[in-house]
Amino acid sequence: MRMSENTASRIKLAILRVIVYAILIFLCVLCLFFFYLMIVNASRSNAELAKGFSLLPKGSFIDNLKNAWNDGSINIPRGMLNSLFIALSTAVLTTYFSALTAYGIHVYDFKGKKFVFTFIMAIMMIPAQVSALGFVQVMTKFNLLNNYIPLILPGIAAPVVFFYMKQYMESVLPLEIIDAARVDGSGEFRTFNTIVLPILKPAIAVQMIFSFVTSWNNYFIPALLLDKAEMKTVPIMIAQLRSADYSKFDMGKVYMFILLSILPVLIIYIILSKSIIKGVTSGSVKG
Repeated sequence: MRMSENTASRIKLAILRVIVYAILIFLCVLCLFFFYLMIVNASRSNAELAKGFSLLPKGSFIDNLKNAWNDGSINIPRGMLNSLFIALSTAVLTTYFSALTAYGIHVYDFKGKKFVFTFIMAIMMIPAQVSALGFVQVMTKFNLLNNYIPLILPGIAAPVVFFYMKQYMESVLPLEIIDAARVDGSGEFRTFNTIVLPILKPAIAVQMIFSFVTSWNNYFIPALLLDKAEMKTVPIMIAQLRSADYSKFDMGKVYMFILLSILPVLIIYIILSKSIIKGVTSGSVKG
């Protein structure tokens, strides 16, 4: 009887695993399919794209690449450098200062601690579109239009990243480590930079990826602040390509530009994903 029950439970577990793996494989194929389709479309000419759907790549990949890279109306290399500078700067500032804020809330006990945490969480519920008009008016008064500062510095205040860091610290950062560092004479910033940050490496890697992608894909605020051609970012340039008049519209060039815009995101993910799988304690010991 026991053997039959054990066998039945094993069969159920095996069936459950098969279902879970099948769902994961389906989702993976679904995600990769659209990426593959974008590569296929980037290899097709505008006339071939107008004919409809195709699963097989064509021979216009190099031509589309040349047309997109050397487009006279936009400067794609400059746009990618602009987006890269903004996205990298935002990702670094966002993760560092969010982790620093979470560290202060997690480690210190002070009056109003719960209120500060609740206030930050409340800000997280406010969409950027609500404050966009006032933000643009303030930046205009400070003469910061066509400037990257309004696109980078606000990243310091990132409630979502702060909340993630705070929750992560509660699970991996015992206060005894901080107390031991203080006993050894370590200052607060030195403790944070040399002890806490190595422990947070996996969380920092994840949030840097998300922050980079969010900033790289940001169209709304940059479109309101940037109107000089040499300062425009990749999303603005893609929209500019798509809004071209019909006689100059080339969908193959648009797909190629979209493909080029995704490559830096993939590179950043490949670089930072190595840190995600590292053990938390091993990162602390290496630090």
